[in-house]
Amino acid sequence: MILYVKTGCPWCRMAEDYLDKGGYQYQRVDVRRDPDSLKELRRVSGQTSTPTLLVGELVLPDFGPDELEEFLSEHKILP
Repeated sequence: MILYVKTGCPWCRMAEDYLDKGGYQYQRVDVRRDPDSLKELRRVSGQTSTPTLLVGELVLPDFGPDELEEFLSEHKILP
């Protein structure tokens, strides 16, 4: 599980808090600090908005807390 974020993004912070509180293990990638990761984000999701969550082949782009909860539940993604 990879969470693409941008420093200072409040939605990204909420996503990190949700995943942390839920006990999920994920790799945090700050696209502002690593230009190559921004290219990777565009390749896997077709956009550059954050937060974006990548779980295997599944992509959840530019989401809020409700969409994250629904995505994890719908795809039965457990910590």
